[in-house]
Amino acid sequence: MKKALLSKDVSPKCVYCETGVATEDGKMILCRKKGVMQPDSFCRKFRYDPLKRVPDTLKLQSGFSQEDFSL
Repeated sequence: MKKALLSKDVSPKCVYCETGVATEDGKMILCRKKGVMQPDSFCRKFRYDPLKRVPDTLKLQSGFSQEDFSL
């Protein structure tokens, strides 16, 4: 069984496509197949590149005491 790289909570976008390259200002995507595209759009030539996706940062809870880190 083939495992899906793009989970259901991540929508396809040109930002994550292997054929697209972001411009210097990051407002547009230069696609080899379709030309200039919006970062939030996608086409049927979309191929997911997991290395282009930046994961969300984790927010740590505050309020730890010194006892929480001792053995």
